[in-house]
Amino acid sequence: MARLNIAKDFLAAYVKLEKPVQRLVDNALSRFPFHTHAGLHLEKLQGSIDPLVRTIRINDFWRGIVLAPETGDEYTLLTVLPHDKANRYATSKRFSVNQAFGVFEVRDQAAIDQLEPAIRNSSQETETRLFDHVKDSQLVRLGIDAEVLPLVRIMVSDEHLDPLATLLPEPQYNALFLLAAGYSPDEVWQQLCSQLVDEKPEPGIDPTDLTAAIHRTPDRFAPVTGPEDLAGMLANPFALWRIFLHERQGNIAHRDFYSGPALVTGGAGTGKTVTALHRAVFLAKKLPPGEGPAILMTTFTNNLVDALKEQLGRLIDDESILSRIRVSTVHKVAYDIVREEEGSPPDIIHDHAKTRLWHNAAKHINEAVSGKFLESEWEQVVMAQDLADRDAYLTCVRKGRSKRLSVPKETVWKGIAHALDQLKSVGQRLHTQVVADAARILAGQNRPPYLHVLVDEGQDLHPTQWRLLRNLVGDQPDNLFIVSDPNQRIYDNRVSLGSLGINVRGRSKRLTVGYRTTQEILQWSVGVLNAKDVMGLDDEPDTLDGYQSSLHGRRPVIHPYPDRDAELDGLVQQVNGWLDQGIEAHAIGVAARTKAMRKTVRDALKAAGIATSGKNGVRVETMAGMKGLEFQCGAVVGVDRDTVPHPAAVTTVEEDAATHAQDTQRERCLLFVASTRARDALYVSHTGEPSPFIAS
Repeated sequence: MARLNIAKDFLAAYVKLEKPVQRLVDNALSRFPFHTHAGLHLEKLQGSIDPLVRTIRINDFWRGIVLAPETGDEYTLLTVLPHDKANRYATSKRFSVNQAFGVFEVRDQAAIDQLEPAIRNSSQETETRLFDHVKDSQLVRLGIDAEVLPLVRIMVSDEHLDPLATLLPEPQYNALFLLAAGYSPDEVWQQLCSQLVDEKPEPGIDPTDLTAAIHRTPDRFAPVTGPEDLAGMLANPFALWRIFLHERQGNIAHRDFYSGPALVTGGAGTGKTVTALHRAVFLAKKLPPGEGPAILMTTFTNNLVDALKEQLGRLIDDESILSRIRVSTVHKVAYDIVREEEGSPPDIIHDHAKTRLWHNAAKHINEAVSGKFLESEWEQVVMAQDLADRDAYLTCVRKGRSKRLSVPKETVWKGIAHALDQLKSVGQRLHTQVVADAARILAGQNRPPYLHVLVDEGQDLHPTQWRLLRNLVGDQPDNLFIVSDPNQRIYDNRVSLGSLGINVRGRSKRLTVGYRTTQEILQWSVGVLNAKDVMGLDDEPDTLDGYQSSLHGRRPVIHPYPDRDAELDGLVQQVNGWLDQGIEAHAIGVAARTKAMRKTVRDALKAAGIATSGKNGVRVETMAGMKGLEFQCGAVVGVDRDTVPHPAAVTTVEEDAATHAQDTQRERCLLFVASTRARDALYVSHTGEPSPFIAS
């Protein structure tokens, strides 16, 4: 019987097609029977470099590119292109198995053949070659194809290597790039292993078995099990694209067990959340049937919880397995524990009332420091260090804050104590207090409520929340699985897991290849971040070295406007343009710095007839609200000098220089997070002078 694999590149191309063309594709693929011989006419093009490539007719203008096997009946749909582009693709590409790692590869052989004479010509006068220091056997061990070796041997400089970035398969180009950068063959081998197979390649790789190579490359291909499976893929192509698991991620997610807490780090779009989701499914399937969920998957916002639930639902179609996983914010978990213990729900102070509380506390000490400073001191010193009283505060070391206060510590404590007394008098608590109370309740119990806890966006959790999470599970293998990126930290929290009794040493993994957004968007966004190495949860510097994307596309568009109305009109025009291109509305995201600007944007889109609510509407959120979300096209608006960084969010240098620097970097992180939500297209706009974080 004929079987079909769908390439992730096809899904990326499919979502860009106009709806009538998508229907033609649906119809063509529905004629590919899954229980009889392949029913589509597979045309072999004259002049094809690779004998296995075929095309299928969608209509007079569109063609599908299919890889046909030499033996067997497993076919692979690679992409859908206009007729002429399909012909050029089919007659220029070479498909192969990486002889070192066994993964599927594609290279632009026609372009390489055209490039080789030019490189040979320009290198005639130079005796030394770029890779003279590397033996052929070492290049072969690193996966360099035998047909590529002659070209490698005539290169004399990085200028010869640079054009191959888009022509060679990524693993082969990365190997050559690292060798040219001065890494030894053994060091390159280790890096490639960490990116492709985690530890070491499987033995006995057949360099002619493309089908096996496709199965070893699950980040790029999904098997279709039948007509209903195909229909589901085509109905939600972008959603399916989001839950693909790269082999490197799969090795982490599907490891038999970790002897204790495990930490996965990586830049935006490297698949940390996808890895955690698949890990949750892996653990859930190993559990025997039981009452209630034994696995907690947690994070810090409701938006993220909703996204995790939706993605888990796509990964698990067995309700009995899905019921073993609870997805909830840390705050909700704490709230439920305290409510059950005390017999009534805790009364938590929120938003404006909390702002007034700290403002009044500052007035109580004659504005010696601001209310914002008092709140930050309470959260980042008193609660972070679990300081019990005044004496503990007066003698503590204020880690992460300026060494010298502008006022006596006693004065600051009087302000904090005033706020705590006011809360106690009305029977209210702050969120952090509720979490601390929940952690203490669990510490007094003999049986932790969960076997496994998986944490998404760990860099944004407070030390008090980590104490709670630590107490939610016992001291057993696979107790905590944490994913984190300190370069996306959008809250003040600075955490050392080791100091909290969570030891991840020897169980830390790092992801470096981005799959969500293009290299062009990634490069621009990293420039916004402008960060040196930051400290990770494992007390090790977390670097962006080696962070790159596997995708390429257009550069971000930065658009200035004279006033806000013109900026909103421009946004409406841009969103309508994406919709006209066939982009699904729910695959478009718009970010703004403030809630007020978010409302203004929603109103403008609604007035233009563009839905912004429900599962099928354009998503409009604050920059913080974009955390954990992914879109095909993204817009970030209102990136003005007076808004980003937001003045109310940044402590003055005079009040606390260290906190000022942290606040400013956090504002950069917010813009970085918002701009890395988009996969294919990023549109950034501002009114008047742009934010100092961007170049207009």
